[in-house]
Amino acid sequence: MTAATMSARGTPVTPGRSPLLRALARPELGSVIGAIAIAAFFTTQTDQFATWAGVANVLDVTAALGIMAVAVALLMIGGEFDLSAGVLTASTGLVTALLVDRLGVNIWEGIAWSLLFALAVGFLNGILVTRTRVPSFIVTLGTFFALQGLNVGVTKQLTETVQVGGVDEAQGYGVAQAVFASTWTVGEGEFRVAILWWIVVAVVATLLLVRTKFGNWIFASGGAPVSARSVGVPVGRTKILLFMATAAAAWLVGTISVVRLTSVQANVGLGEEFNYIIAAVIGGCLLTGGVGSAIGASIGALIYGMTQQGIVFAQWDNDWFPLFLGGMLLAAVLINTVVVRRRAEDSPG
Repeated sequence: MTAATMSARGTPVTPGRSPLLRALARPELGSVIGAIAIAAFFTTQTDQFATWAGVANVLDVTAALGIMAVAVALLMIGGEFDLSAGVLTASTGLVTALLVDRLGVNIWEGIAWSLLFALAVGFLNGILVTRTRVPSFIVTLGTFFALQGLNVGVTKQLTETVQVGGVDEAQGYGVAQAVFASTWTVGEGEFRVAILWWIVVAVVATLLLVRTKFGNWIFASGGAPVSARSVGVPVGRTKILLFMATAAAAWLVGTISVVRLTSVQANVGLGEEFNYIIAAVIGGCLLTGGVGSAIGASIGALIYGMTQQGIVFAQWDNDWFPLFLGGMLLAAVLINTVVVRRRAEDSPG
């Protein structure tokens, strides 16, 4: 199949297909239908869900997950995984907080150093994966444990606890708070600026995927890396940049958290990496790479947030949430598999 017969989302495009068939080929279609169904369901279960306060609570839960889900989705489209993304959100927050608390630096200087730290971790992950050809699952699992040990060990060594605070006393905190943790009120709902960050990340990632050469490289690197290399696509460099982008997203989430809470725990973020992957898969990303979208990942994160908060609003036992999450993941994998098979059957040649 030639490049001319592929859409910017990595799906086959058959000339003359009806709008309905083109819509069915979009990877995020299933997540859109699922989001509408879940919103309708919980609206009938509780009066709190469809209120400004309810929407604010859902989006508050969703925003950080959505930022990470978008970055993880790009990496998955490129054919790789990052299991260190969750714990890296804590690492970046700790770098900022420790520099502020121990050295008394301006909070913006601490934030800048934490960004450099995150990019270095992402670059290391990318180099190890591309140069050694060891699966990214194994490489980033090693990074996960290394960061987890560093987070707890260094924090205890320097503070004798697993928590670092005092961020709100740093010089420049007021501006940082406005940028990363401010709020505005609509009705009875208090909306946080993290929602805007999520929207910006999703829009930028979408434009990157569908409007740039680098977006085509991402799809090619995940869908057909051997063929991509043969036509000059810099697969290794593309994947390294994707690992660095995921790390940068972790820095953003970690910074939003530490500025908002004014402190950080050394053990936060553990297990969150699976939620990022789940949101991306629910949004239409394939575990095998080459298919997905940033918008789909955002909708997947929204489904996660609506389900989590909907259960709380309906006053159900929270122990049921993993059951819903597992069911949504299995359904998403099955639907995505069927859709991809149908695309392959309908594609020319």
